[in-house]
Amino acid sequence: MFFSHLFVPLLPQLIYYIAMRKYFLLLLTLAGFSLAHAKVILPQMFQSGMVLQRGKPIPVWGKADPQERVVIRWQKKQYTTTADGQGHWRFDLPKTKAGGPYTLVVGDQELTDVLVGDVWLCSGQSNIDVHIERVYPQYADEIDRFSNDKVRLFRVRNATNTHGVQDDILPTAWKPLTKENAWPFSALGTFLGKRMQEKTGVPQGVIVNSWGGTPIEAWLSADSLMHDYPMLLKKVAFYQNDNYVRAQMQANNEANKRWEEILNTQDDTQTYPQLSCHDTDWKTIDQNDWTWHGIGSVWLRQHIYIDKEHAGKPARLLLGTLFDQDVTYLNGQEIGHTYYQYPPRRYDVPEGLLREGDNVIAIRFINKYGAAHFIPEKPYMLCFGDDRYSQNPMPRDVIPLGSQWKMLVGAEMPSCPSGDVSLQNLPTTLYNAVLYPLAPYALSGVVWYQGESNTGNPAPYGDYLRKLIGGWRDCWKDQQMPFVVVQLANYDGRQQTAFPRPITDQADPTNSSWAQLREAQRLATLGDECAETACLIDLGETVDIHPLRKKEAAERVALCMDRLVYGEWPALSPQPVGHDVSGQEVTVIFDQPMQDGPIAEVEVAGADKRFVNVEAVMSGAYLKFRSPVNNPAYVRYAWKDNPRATMRSRKGLPAFPFEYVLTP
Repeated sequence: MFFSHLFVPLLPQLIYYIAMRKYFLLLLTLAGFSLAHAKVILPQMFQSGMVLQRGKPIPVWGKADPQERVVIRWQKKQYTTTADGQGHWRFDLPKTKAGGPYTLVVGDQELTDVLVGDVWLCSGQSNIDVHIERVYPQYADEIDRFSNDKVRLFRVRNATNTHGVQDDILPTAWKPLTKENAWPFSALGTFLGKRMQEKTGVPQGVIVNSWGGTPIEAWLSADSLMHDYPMLLKKVAFYQNDNYVRAQMQANNEANKRWEEILNTQDDTQTYPQLSCHDTDWKTIDQNDWTWHGIGSVWLRQHIYIDKEHAGKPARLLLGTLFDQDVTYLNGQEIGHTYYQYPPRRYDVPEGLLREGDNVIAIRFINKYGAAHFIPEKPYMLCFGDDRYSQNPMPRDVIPLGSQWKMLVGAEMPSCPSGDVSLQNLPTTLYNAVLYPLAPYALSGVVWYQGESNTGNPAPYGDYLRKLIGGWRDCWKDQQMPFVVVQLANYDGRQQTAFPRPITDQADPTNSSWAQLREAQRLATLGDECAETACLIDLGETVDIHPLRKKEAAERVALCMDRLVYGEWPALSPQPVGHDVSGQEVTVIFDQPMQDGPIAEVEVAGADKRFVNVEAVMSGAYLKFRSPVNNPAYVRYAWKDNPRATMRSRKGLPAFPFEYVLTP
């Protein structure tokens, strides 16, 4: 009774204590559940199969709940960090030697098959983007054997942002080097990674971040443009209205869709491709001097005779390069369709389609602007045999096409209304969306191959390029980050344009915009101990803005990286470092011995910069000539879009095109 008497007054407190204990236990259980299942978000760069940079601290970063503890397990050690008030966190793992595969665990995410080696960022416009598929005929045997698990490929997906920098890129993945994985990947990047892996024996990661046709301004940060180019930022501000951009893009899509609907209802796409179509009354044209300035569609037909030996066999039809869009048929069956001017037309002819005797190739050109035409100096032929995919050397069994075609206008159309919004061409949009989110992922170096889209106004390019190099180094907080700028190759664009013009030798001096931009590229790295320019003045093609010798281009880039990253001193492309003027006798001194002999494409001018050609001779490291101009003040070499670049080092590398000031 006594015990019960004492217990009764305490009963409410006891009940309260038991209830609160259960409540706290529940809270602890929930908290434990939350901690056990808290999601740590890693950037897209961090995935299984990735390559981390050797020999440098390895930044790992991401998002979590504010103030959340993040646990990282790497190389049998555990590290912890804490997210800040906004949920952002970063931890730099210690320097690691090359090797792998390893496992990296961050929070609840386990990343396997992680390699440590060298990582390269390749960026720019379409010449970085040119795929292995495009260059396959140049290196068919080598590409067929692609298989190297120590080379990993990472393609950044295209995106834009007009509002400012963003945290991450679109979903993508690291992939090992195989023919299949490389097929839609950068040819230059692939050959660079393969070459570096074979040289060093360590894993290589190649990140490609490019967009065809984009100007350098799109890759610059707003901070770098704010002081000197505020008008460029005002241009971006106009497109920060998402409703306006969305409406313009929708209107443009609808206009294109409607234009094509009208075209297709008025064009006879059923009759004109057929072998039975009577084309004797069609106009005969020669592809070498033909252009069609209409808007709409035009048909070309060519009959080819196939003998018994080739009848029924599979083949590959090479139709060079065409302007602009084409649909190509053989004996009434569509065998290929290309939507814009630059890709080479390589169309597979299935087994059984070619018949003995008469066959017909029909090309439907679809033209929304400019003039439809063939690009000269390209292969036009039917290729047979197992080597039909190769063009280096050409297949042994070919039937050349003739230059004569039958022509008939399919359907004439008015111009297609356009409200196109190309956000990727606006200043800062690519820096914001696809460059900034990559930092601070540790890199060995950066390859920048861009400039074709800026040749229309080359004057500010040098300043833009220095801002890009400095701005990207700031983004990574690494002022010694190696940069290799790939100089524009030789090219004559007078045929690969909307309105082609005959290609003739540029014998007289001309102030080429391509040469000006090349010089801006060379000078931007001159004096920068952590940057080089790779010269491609002998690797271009007269009529193709996308030259195919990307393996050789990658080797030039690799030589520059050998110097910048690995501390070697390979001979690079020669350039002038000094001069001597005695009256009319001029000597330009180079940084290395050269191949002796006469040198073409040398020009001299006085202070008025009116250049004239001169006959020059190279002897050792000295370029010598007698100036026809009194008081010579400037020397230029290879100052044309598509120069005859004959000056070479004794190692065989071409000299840089240049404009050199003969200071007193």
